[in-house]
Amino acid sequence: MADKQNRSTDTGAAVAVDDPAKVRNVVLVGPSGSGKTTLTEALLAASGTVPRAGSVVEGTTVCDHDPAAVRQQRSVGLSVAPVLHAGHKINLIDTPGYADFVGELRAGLRAADAALFVVCAAEGVDAATVAVWEECASVGMPRAVVVSRLDHHRADALAEIAACQAAFGAGVLPLYLPAPDGLVGLITQRQYDYSAGYPPRVGEPDPAASDGLAEARNELIEGIIAESEDETLMDRYLGGEEISEDVLIADLETAVARGSFHPVIPVCATTGVGLAEVLDGIVRAFPSPLEHQPPGVTSPDGAEHDALSADPAGPLAAEVVRTAVDSYVGRVSLVRVFSGTLRPENAVHVSGHGLAERGHEDHDADERVAHLYSPLGANLREVPYCVAGDLCALTKVGSAETGDTVSSPDDPLLMKPWRMPEPLLPVAVVAKSRSDEDTLSRNLSRLVAGDPTLRLERNAETGQLVLWCMGEAHADVVLSRLRAGGADVGTEPVRISLRSTFAKPARGHGRHVKQSGGHGQFAVCDIEVEPLPRGGGFEFVDKVVGGAVPHQFIPSVEKGVRAQLQRGVQDGYPVVDVRVTLTDGKAHSVDSSDAAFQTAGALALREAAAASRISLLEPLDTVEVSLPDEHLGTVLGDLSSRRGRVLGTESGEGGHTVVHAEVPAAELLRYAVDLRSLTSGTATFTRRHARFEPMPEGAVTTS
Repeated sequence: MADKQNRSTDTGAAVAVDDPAKVRNVVLVGPSGSGKTTLTEALLAASGTVPRAGSVVEGTTVCDHDPAAVRQQRSVGLSVAPVLHAGHKINLIDTPGYADFVGELRAGLRAADAALFVVCAAEGVDAATVAVWEECASVGMPRAVVVSRLDHHRADALAEIAACQAAFGAGVLPLYLPAPDGLVGLITQRQYDYSAGYPPRVGEPDPAASDGLAEARNELIEGIIAESEDETLMDRYLGGEEISEDVLIADLETAVARGSFHPVIPVCATTGVGLAEVLDGIVRAFPSPLEHQPPGVTSPDGAEHDALSADPAGPLAAEVVRTAVDSYVGRVSLVRVFSGTLRPENAVHVSGHGLAERGHEDHDADERVAHLYSPLGANLREVPYCVAGDLCALTKVGSAETGDTVSSPDDPLLMKPWRMPEPLLPVAVVAKSRSDEDTLSRNLSRLVAGDPTLRLERNAETGQLVLWCMGEAHADVVLSRLRAGGADVGTEPVRISLRSTFAKPARGHGRHVKQSGGHGQFAVCDIEVEPLPRGGGFEFVDKVVGGAVPHQFIPSVEKGVRAQLQRGVQDGYPVVDVRVTLTDGKAHSVDSSDAAFQTAGALALREAAAASRISLLEPLDTVEVSLPDEHLGTVLGDLSSRRGRVLGTESGEGGHTVVHAEVPAAELLRYAVDLRSLTSGTATFTRRHARFEPMPEGAVTTS
């Protein structure tokens, strides 16, 4: 099993495509457990890419090669599995279905030209899958539906098709219906018998089912004709004319590529039912890269650039959609080539901008590509080139991070980044020993480079190293990868950065006098401290008269006060929202100095704090929660239990409500997990710091 997890290079069995028209990039989308990885394995075996299909339970699948995926028995990262069918290369992009790994899903959508939604015949359609469907619809991505796991004991393919039609809306119609030991095609009116395995035997459908098939076929034909550009076709069909199969398939392909028609194919990966139909449908109905407009590009300095096309002879423009680090091969970058042709032994320009807040500093570097590989899960098979529209893997391109643009050094480009979700679950990590700290630092830099949904924060106030993750499953995978890299790490409660302030005015006297032979130290100052309104910051006022404190030392007093405010006066929390007034003091013509008056200012502030009452302030965040209307009452009640103040609600699109609230940051440490549980994963939220407010006694400040 250990050998399976390590990447290897294999020079055989990979094919380099010359024509983008012969490429299909298809991302498999669906909830965890719907059977995406199992379907991919079955398609690999059916096409002869692998000798036999692997098992998710046994940890032998091509796509789930990550140790965390094997342990959890679910995908935790994007994986590519190319198959050859009917002279076409189909890049199957298997993505995780669990919400914590939505960043991998977004990368898969970026790399693909069409989406294959996989739903279990026994599970219905969940809200998260509907949300991804709508996201694909917003960019016009072609979609088809696979109803999987027909062998499940509760499987009901017809009910699942109806559920898909209700959830996904118009244009979702089956191309095939289940039949004994196989499928029956509604356009071809032929039965595909899988009783002897793949490929199926083709014959006449059962006459006993002809009535139901005729009704479904008529509905399908009317749906296809409604999308046809031939306006006379519907009249001819309604007039009784038999529309030819070639015309229907041509219109079907056009409608699917346009993103307005979505065929449904029932499939069973274990028996092979529907595998041939899925492969044929991908080749015939899904668009090639030539029909997909590449993302917009600029130069790294922001200058406009001409739009790209999937032209192998065009300017080189590729994008790193995933980065992984292998203990043997090193950094492996999965790349989608949008324009031009990527070749080994050529220099490339790697450019990454716009993700500094995620820990990805802007960078530009020229690198040399030594080898190109066609990835098959963890295995890398060398290829001589990679044309526009295809996917490939690069190794040892040290500066490449997920989201970076790979282009020609003579014409460097920067692609518009895709939208990534904000990580909202903080996890504080600690190295178990000093020797682990260096290893932890190296491993973290590699993980952050490869995962844009992971944000690293080194909190100077609390001294903690905080990883912002998408959820508990994501955090578990991150910690597993850190430990696999040799760093013995643990976690600790996340501490909140608090502030303090004076609750009432106070006076302070600072006297710093030392005489130990030679040059002494002498400085005396008197101050008054009074609180300011929240957000008032810090004010320093000079009311010294008669030169009691020489003019050149007044800034020294302020500097000492500011330094003490930053260090805190009682619990070590920085002091904010105060006005400090210097009223009097004393100096010595020889022994007074800048350092002495800084010390005196700090002592005066500490004395004033001892005479006053210090209030703790906690950070308050502005929160926006977008959720389905049916969960509104539950979420509002939960926000109230978190000491939140609801500022208002507004109606969103598609039966959603947006809640605006202010909530203490200490109450949001696990909100990403709790909100998902409260709303079955249908709600999202954003947060941003608003201000500091007095913290009630007994409030929790750690997770």
